[in-house]
Amino acid sequence: MNTDPASLDNLREIILPPPVPWWPLAPGWWLLFAAIALTALAFAFRLFRRWRANAYRRAALRELAVAGDVTAIAEILKRTALVAYPRKDVAALSGAAWLAWLAQTGRRRAPADVTAALTTGVFATEEAENIAPVATFGADWIRNHTSDAEREG
Repeated sequence: MNTDPASLDNLREIILPPPVPWWPLAPGWWLLFAAIALTALAFAFRLFRRWRANAYRRAALRELAVAGDVTAIAEILKRTALVAYPRKDVAALSGAAWLAWLAQTGRRRAPADVTAALTTGVFATEEAENIAPVATFGADWIRNHTSDAEREG
């Protein structure tokens, strides 16, 4: 062996430390995962509350799909409005005031044929020939009206 300290014969391999393991995770990662989980849980809870709050809309749309005349559609609209708004604001409305209120809360005015059907058609003895525009307007109002609870929260 060479005793010269600068000799290349005295070189040895560098010993590397073992790689840093991924597990167990550092406390910061656990805090990050907990924050993500809590955020996801809060988001899911809000979605669930919104889904449950809109149950009346889904039920009304199911009833509207099988409604056979203008009177049934008007009844479904009134019942839906009574669920979403205070009774004192909705129950006494009829005729032009009822249609104006539907336009205000649904953000869309009723077409002329729908207006005629909902104001006078509900009292007609013969069935309306084409209730599709009334059903379309009703479905649009049910889907898009803004209830008092939605405006507050």
